[in-house]
Amino acid sequence: MAMIATLDLTIKLSNSQCLICRSCLKSLLDPIPLRELDNGNEPLLPSQYDSQSSQSYDYVLVADIIRETNDQTFKKQDAYIRNLKQKNIKVTIIEYMEKVFYGICAPEEIFAKYKYLLKVSDACNWSGQQTCLSFSTRIRIVHFVIHNTFIETGESLEELLAQGVFESIFCLHEENKQKELKKKWASWSAVFTLFKQPISHVKDYFGEKVALYYLWLGWYTRMLIPAAFIGIVVFLYGIAFFNTSPLIKEVCHSNIIMCPRCDKRCHVWNLSDTCTYAKVSQLFDNEGTVAFAMFMAIWATLFLELWKRHRALFVSKWNVFDWCEDEEELILEIVNDPRCKPKVFRHSYLRTTMVLLLVTLVLVVIIGLTHALVICRILAGIVLSESEWHFLRDHASTIAMLIGAVLHYFTIQVMTKVNRFVALKLCSLEKTRSMAATERSFTVKMFTFQFFTLFSSLFYVAFYLGRINGYPGNYVRIASKWRLEECHPSGCLTDLFIQMSVILVLKQTINNIFEFAVPWLKLCFKRLKADTIEECQDNGGNINSCDPSNLRNWLDNYHLNDVNCFSLFNEFLEMVIQFSFTTIFVAAFPLAPLLALINNIFEIRLDAIKMVSLERRLVPKKTNDIGVWTRILEVVGVMAVIANGLVIGITSDFIPRLVYRYYYGPCANGTSANLDCMTGYINGTLATAYMSDVNVQKDFLIKQMTTENGINVTHCSYRDYRNDVDQSLTPQFWLILAFRFAFVILFEHVVVLCKFVAAWFIPDSPINVKNIRLEDRLRRLKEELREMNETYDSRSTEV
Repeated sequence: MAMIATLDLTIKLSNSQCLICRSCLKSLLDPIPLRELDNGNEPLLPSQYDSQSSQSYDYVLVADIIRETNDQTFKKQDAYIRNLKQKNIKVTIIEYMEKVFYGICAPEEIFAKYKYLLKVSDACNWSGQQTCLSFSTRIRIVHFVIHNTFIETGESLEELLAQGVFESIFCLHEENKQKELKKKWASWSAVFTLFKQPISHVKDYFGEKVALYYLWLGWYTRMLIPAAFIGIVVFLYGIAFFNTSPLIKEVCHSNIIMCPRCDKRCHVWNLSDTCTYAKVSQLFDNEGTVAFAMFMAIWATLFLELWKRHRALFVSKWNVFDWCEDEEELILEIVNDPRCKPKVFRHSYLRTTMVLLLVTLVLVVIIGLTHALVICRILAGIVLSESEWHFLRDHASTIAMLIGAVLHYFTIQVMTKVNRFVALKLCSLEKTRSMAATERSFTVKMFTFQFFTLFSSLFYVAFYLGRINGYPGNYVRIASKWRLEECHPSGCLTDLFIQMSVILVLKQTINNIFEFAVPWLKLCFKRLKADTIEECQDNGGNINSCDPSNLRNWLDNYHLNDVNCFSLFNEFLEMVIQFSFTTIFVAAFPLAPLLALINNIFEIRLDAIKMVSLERRLVPKKTNDIGVWTRILEVVGVMAVIANGLVIGITSDFIPRLVYRYYYGPCANGTSANLDCMTGYINGTLATAYMSDVNVQKDFLIKQMTTENGINVTHCSYRDYRNDVDQSLTPQFWLILAFRFAFVILFEHVVVLCKFVAAWFIPDSPINVKNIRLEDRLRRLKEELREMNETYDSRSTEV
């Protein structure tokens, strides 16, 4: 019998009934019984991808068992399965515990057509040179076919799933490869082999798209090491001057009385009360911050340019350098339906205008939420300042800022779901031609919405907080009642630091906990509920197989957490948002690269464990790049230059310190002997408000002008460059403002020039990759010419 099976298989191979590579021949020559198609067609060869029978199935559909044949749900189930069989797709049915499992196995002719069309295509022909299709490629093809199979009413599988006709659909994990990935990659012990990810194995199992994500994440994590090191150096530089900085000494030993920070219950306070905060601000608002911001802007460019080279090495090795997702989708459409019509390109100015207006409306709503958060923070500050607790009253502004940051975090979580829903609706309104185009459009919209949701509050804190609130006697008020909040007593950059640190730490820590814990708990709960496999039912021919190995494998995959088209997108979005945090406001938080590095070391393993062990198998997708994310990262890099230039020039005290040092300080005229050049700087940044001014009396009550010692004061100081007599802006303010704008322009031009030089100097592809592609192209052209000559010679011989 073994010889007969081998002989029959050899004959089929010689007749090209199934295109199977010679390297797969040995595994096929084992005496495995051939399984018959239940639709009466030719026998199907056993799968060459795994010796186990369970791996011969490309997909599994699950539905509730419906006994009533007149039920509409039953009719739709039957119609869909019948249409699959009309495409020569083998469907094996197993009923178990009121569920029916449909094992789907596509015929080899589908894959033969796919391979042939790849070979003759314009952009995908490199991959067409492969002689044996991997199981991941089979999954991708079958995924397209079954999702583009419609019943007589025109409903697709996606619509049937939404209606509950089918419960779920999933492709199967390969047990042997899954165990290998768990051992080498998807385990916490692999944390110590950070830079040795088995990317090629990941590509073979999950496809190029997932492999490129982990390749990019690994490269990003590696590049964070120098950024984190420099950030630590800047942080330690600030610590080194804790006890020697004249600015800190001036604050800590000051007797200056400052104006009340709120209405009614706030009293005047001593500048020396902010001694601790002044030391904290020195950690990130020092001379090293400027150099670090410039370094990070150039780092972002180097990261992207070196990533392009790193990517080129792998996509060239995988033969997908010129791969085109749109063209593969066209090939799959022909494989699925040879009579299909092309989805033509369409453009409507009316539809585009509507989408643009709706996007603008969504952004306006997001900015409105930012204003609502600002009002919440102001009200929280007012309530805290009127508290009976001494601690809350003294630290009202700091606690209000923390409350605002936490509220912002929860707003982010809610708006993420809203943004996704709106982005999907806008994409459906656009009516894009292909799935790849839809994905690109959705990615741009979703990132834009998320960026505004996360960063609009930070932009307010960085560039508006404390600059539009007015001054004693002329405070800006909301509804003519509540004063706008002021900057932190130690400076406006402290507020940005607090906001950044809270959001970054909360977002990364809590997200990672939920990202891993929720799927793990769901899986444990499902497995606890799952019963042991009983004997499956046999309804006289309705059940094609009762193989326990099939059922066990299908149930194991069925109990895993579901995945969808957003699974990988969510991971990319999370990391690109982190990249934005790491680069855009890094001047206010030099430790951001360090926190990102620590997070990513665990993020890689967490995502790997989740994909391999906790979730159903992702549909493998083939691509040659991370797609539109590259353009988004480039835009973020440019925004980082602009934002850091503005933070240093406008938000920080870097420019005022320089102006004071060289124009107003003891060293301005070169006559200073024993004094530090920054002596008197703090006093020079303060203006004085007198209670004798009628307008000041309207803002401050007499009882507010009493110190903790019970001393009544007639004047107080506040941070601004104003004349003590008429509160007009001083010439020093205008000089500092001119230098601020000059610095921003100079900083941005210099850094942008460095970015362009770095991008020009580093080629996107290494020379050896270019040479390999050149040699391969030449080889393939020679092979085509040789085949043509052989054909011509054979015809001449026949004549």
